Amino acid sequence: MKKILLILLLVIVLPFFYLIVTNYNNIPKLDENVKEKWSQVQNQYKRRADLIPNLVETVKAYAEHEKSTFVEVTEARSKVSAININENTLNNPALLQQFDSAQAGLSSALSKLMVVVEKYPELKANQNFQALQSQLEGTENRISVARKDFIEAVKLYNLELRTMPGKLVAAIVHPEAELKETFTASPTEQEAPKVKF
Repeated sequence: MKKILLILLLVIVLPFFYLIVTNYNNIPKLDENVKEKWSQVQNQYKRRADLIPNLVETVKAYAEHEKSTFVEVTEARSKVSAININENTLNNPALLQQFDSAQAGLSSALSKLMVVVEKYPELKANQNFQALQSQLEGTENRISVARKDFIEAVKLYNLELRTMPGKLVAAIVHPEAELKETFTASPTEQEAPKVKF
């Protein structure tokens, strides 16, 4: 009887224990990776928000009568700044969507500002404006990369929670672990631009 219990222990319990021990840290590591990637997204959005006042002031000097566009950009930036974002945002789909919507509004307002710029060739030739526009374009690219990295980190985390052995380990030693939300494109972002000639 002792031999049978020992064999059962070796065949069933030991592999189960090994599975738990070897995969115990995967979920916390992946969770921290998601938080780090989210911080990078926030960092790039902050960089963009910091560039906007300088860009608006430069354009204002050339196009004073385009006041409504400046107001729209300033209000969109204020909405983005008003949303308090932290790591708990990742567990709150409604707040994540609110943040994403505010960022989309800011992107839309910036697009309108760039349309204003097209009307003023002398502004487009201004070195300060060119430098700010280049920084803004670079920041938009960084935002895109940071969002892509965040989406990938969320995917890996969620896969760990939904597949074996991660699902089993999470149920036993990390019951607080929940699937995380990621970015989704709004209906307006999914529409193809209308081209008129």
